[in-house]
Amino acid sequence: MKRAAILLAGLACFAQKPFEFWPGATYAAGVPTVRQVLGYEPGEKITASAGLVKYLEALAAAEPARMKIFQYGESWEGRKLVYAAMGSEANIRRLAEIRNAVQRIADPRKTPEADARKLMAGLPAVVWLSYGVHGNEISSCDAALLTAYHLLASRNDKLVDDVLAKVLVLIDPVQNPDGRDRFVNSFEQTRGLLPDPSPLAAERNEPWPGGRGNHYLFDLNRDWIALTQPEIAAEVKALREWLPLVYVDLHEMSGEGTYFFTPEADPYNPHLTPTQRQSLNLFGRNNARWFDKYGFDYFTREQYDAFYPGYGASWPLYYGALAMTYEQASVRGLVVRRSDDTLLAYRDTVRHHFVASISTLETAAANREKLLSDFYQYRAGAIDEGRKESVKAFLLSQGRDASATDKLAGILMEHGIEVARAKSPFRDGEKEYPAGTYVVPLAQPAKRFIHTLLDPHVPMDDKFVAAEEVRRKLRQRTEIYDVTAWSLPLLFNVEAAAGGTVPESVLEPARPARIVPREVRGGPAAVAYLVPWGSQAAGRLLAAALREDLKVHSSDKPFTQDGVKFPEGSLIVKVAENPADLAERLARLARDTGAAVYAANSGWVDDGVNFGSRWVVTLPKPAIAIAWGAPTQSGSAGAARFVLERQYGYPVTPVRMAQLVSGDLSRFQVLILPSGGDYAGALGENGVEHIKEWVSAGGTIVALGDAVGFLANKDVGLLEVAQENALREGEQKDDKKEKPDEDTGRVAGTVIATEAELEKATRAAVELPDSAPGAIARARVRPDYWLTAGAGDTVYAMVEGRAIFTPIKSDKGVNAVYFDSADKLVASGHLWAENRRQMAFKPLVISAASGRGIVVAFTEDPNFRAFSDGMNVFFLNAVFRGPAHARRQE
Repeated sequence: MKRAAILLAGLACFAQKPFEFWPGATYAAGVPTVRQVLGYEPGEKITASAGLVKYLEALAAAEPARMKIFQYGESWEGRKLVYAAMGSEANIRRLAEIRNAVQRIADPRKTPEADARKLMAGLPAVVWLSYGVHGNEISSCDAALLTAYHLLASRNDKLVDDVLAKVLVLIDPVQNPDGRDRFVNSFEQTRGLLPDPSPLAAERNEPWPGGRGNHYLFDLNRDWIALTQPEIAAEVKALREWLPLVYVDLHEMSGEGTYFFTPEADPYNPHLTPTQRQSLNLFGRNNARWFDKYGFDYFTREQYDAFYPGYGASWPLYYGALAMTYEQASVRGLVVRRSDDTLLAYRDTVRHHFVASISTLETAAANREKLLSDFYQYRAGAIDEGRKESVKAFLLSQGRDASATDKLAGILMEHGIEVARAKSPFRDGEKEYPAGTYVVPLAQPAKRFIHTLLDPHVPMDDKFVAAEEVRRKLRQRTEIYDVTAWSLPLLFNVEAAAGGTVPESVLEPARPARIVPREVRGGPAAVAYLVPWGSQAAGRLLAAALREDLKVHSSDKPFTQDGVKFPEGSLIVKVAENPADLAERLARLARDTGAAVYAANSGWVDDGVNFGSRWVVTLPKPAIAIAWGAPTQSGSAGAARFVLERQYGYPVTPVRMAQLVSGDLSRFQVLILPSGGDYAGALGENGVEHIKEWVSAGGTIVALGDAVGFLANKDVGLLEVAQENALREGEQKDDKKEKPDEDTGRVAGTVIATEAELEKATRAAVELPDSAPGAIARARVRPDYWLTAGAGDTVYAMVEGRAIFTPIKSDKGVNAVYFDSADKLVASGHLWAENRRQMAFKPLVISAASGRGIVVAFTEDPNFRAFSDGMNVFFLNAVFRGPAHARRQE
């Protein structure tokens, strides 16, 4: 009866009107309400993305002098990405003037401090409020509507008047509309007569993949480094236009929590300034004042850190703004019963985010002068630091993969980092750099961000690391929130050398593009066109050529022609086998993909194999399937599909698990198993046998991350390796260990003399290694093998999780890529000492034969967040060259 009474009381909240989101507020009748436009009260329903935009457009139509809507992009599924600019009539009239003035004070090299101060005197503080980056974190988006309404409709409110006069408010109502609508559709399809508070209710427990990610299932709140997704790339472009002084990213967390706001937890990124960290307290304190007033619980300095720079609430910090994460306990519906038997209503979660939004704007208004001054000083200080450092620039040379270097330079420019390109060769110290080398000078406002992205290692605070070791020993939960490494040069396998001052006379501004077009060298060809393998550009060209049904060969051995060295894997497109317009097609593909293409007028080579050698294989046009749905990890599935489809332009067919069990796979040459859980259980005995038969008949199966465990499962038997348990340092197997007495269950007495012996005595008999917290590891590459064709001697991979596998025996397969020695293993980030010792020389990429087919295993996901570009060549070899080395049975 008590539980029923609580439930009825909680559900009654939906019928009570009016509910005061801001007690005492008086609103103008002429400003449309949510009910008038959408048909319900705020927090009464979960607003779909189209409704969010519709309501903001209605507000702008009603109050055009104080609000404007701007579209800044489009999601993968074609939904509009917009932000609303709100402020006083005077500020809305001069939006262009404000934006231009902000850009002027952003560059102290061009705007002396005295001039900047004059500009600041008339400028509002620009604040960007971002809502809904995770589609199933629902309350913030409806809070965005309430925030906009409150600012426009509130009357006789000094706080609001002050905000509109001193702040230009930019509201992004939903960063991830595709994911939000996926959640809303799931919720609406499963809701019943009344909102269901049960944590088990289908309405809040989404089917795979859930609404968190975007169309390609990316966590958009991790994409602010590589800018792989259009939603974040477009937002970064818009932010660079305005350079808001304050950025807030509003999220949700477990329904058992309360509310989190700044200051963040340790560790902080060392490239953040003391002034930034101190100023965050201004916002935290004011939020606390309002939450205390209304009786809202909250916490700070726990769980959500500011170390990884790829969060939305991190990125603005590196151009000199203040950026913060706010987290609200989630309902994932309209009401939820928590473990203490209390009910949390959606309307209340909307209110908490709304109050935090208004509080943030109040703080910005009260500190307008300080925020503007600190912004200018941050950027001036960065320039000054860059001038004083012994390292004057990063030099990005175009080595083995020039297209990877082009892409990295392009991404840096999209971040607003100034990049130059050498017009002619130059010398730095003892090294000669060729024309085309990219130069990233440090004496610029983005200096700290340059170090953050390009330094091989960004250290965590020593005290924090020491505390983590204590927590690990005590088997307590880690406080490392995300990965500990992200160095883009390492992940891209691009050399980024710390250099001195490069003469201005040899430099020109670099072209802001990720792909630099190239021309065919020496064409048209009489015999063939040759493409050196191992670059991203070559991968793009291969994918495009196969889609156009060109016949392409690949050499398993290197060769040299006319003094040009072509590594193993290089592509050979013969004139006689292809359409008459081959020259025009390859000229276009060279421009579109940036690939180096050479015309060959003879099949004679200076060294190595000829075009007709047995080492030259034909690359089929593979039909690629990818396992789609549980138990795959959605992020791994989405990233693998994204890398092939959007980074290389080759289509992939997602196949749900039920169809993998018995569907006709004969039309596919490749099957990708993303990192995931219990594949054997999901497929069942019949499904496992079905896939094994397909592989045996000539299929190529590619397992990523945790999916390797499926191949290694003794009941599956596709790969003869085993996952290792934790390393026991200094312990030997003790076959004479005292066994309990069969009658009494007792054992002989022992003596424990030290805490070390106690720790040893209390260890679990068998356990997995401690989870690797996202570090970049160095690995060695086996040469002269089809799976490693085009790669260098070394590659860097993101390692995380607990899976370490034994090497495969030489008669059972090949350890194509394996981790370096323990003392060289960690290239960046933090990895536990035990992990380093145990991972040394263990496999990263394995291949084996199974019947006529090929089995490829990546023990770490090669597509991690789609920014592990240095691993692309192995993934492409697996899916494009694997079928060429299988003996397919048609």
